[in-house]
Amino acid sequence: MSKYKLIYFNAKGIGEAIRMILIHSGKQFQDIRVDYNDWISKLKKETPFGKLPILKIDNRIAHQSMAICRYIGKETNLAGSNNWQDLEIDMNAETFIDFKQNVTSLFLEEKQDIKEKKLQILLNETIPYYFGRFDGIIQENGGYFGHTKLSWADFYLVGYSETVEAIVRRRVFEEYTNMAEHRRRIYRLPKIKQWILNRPITEY
Repeated sequence: MSKYKLIYFNAKGIGEAIRMILIHSGKQFQDIRVDYNDWISKLKKETPFGKLPILKIDNRIAHQSMAICRYIGKETNLAGSNNWQDLEIDMNAETFIDFKQNVTSLFLEEKQDIKEKKLQILLNETIPYYFGRFDGIIQENGGYFGHTKLSWADFYLVGYSETVEAIVRRRVFEEYTNMAEHRRRIYRLPKIKQWILNRPITEY
């Protein structure tokens, strides 16, 4: 049995999707949370391309959150049943990455006036554009994001959802009926429900 060690910050962020997939799949793993200052001063140079999260699998190192989620999904029956289904899952997950880049840009912005402008664009233009379409995809898929059954993409979307809401300071996922119910469906999964009750409390 493989040994897993997830290394990420003390935050939900994009690492939460990996945690959720591992937990839902019954995989034991070390949840290592690094301090940001330690990361900058000591650890960043030791990781591939200087980014987190990374997942150590036995003696191997995996990086890039989507690639990690896709790999675990294939290992744990959370992928598609054929190449076309995998393509659908990938398309929807990668479109979410397109959206996420806007949230990351807002989070990293240091100038307050520019930050406020970016926030308003997100709330009034970007989120309605993407979330309206995501909501429709979930409805068409019978309540799932990637395809018509539970997949790693569902955890990818939901795992980052609270971070989005913390950054934009509004519960935007709750404003879209199918996205809101989709998140509740994931949170009701027995192992995920238990994880949420016991996980570290973090702002993002």
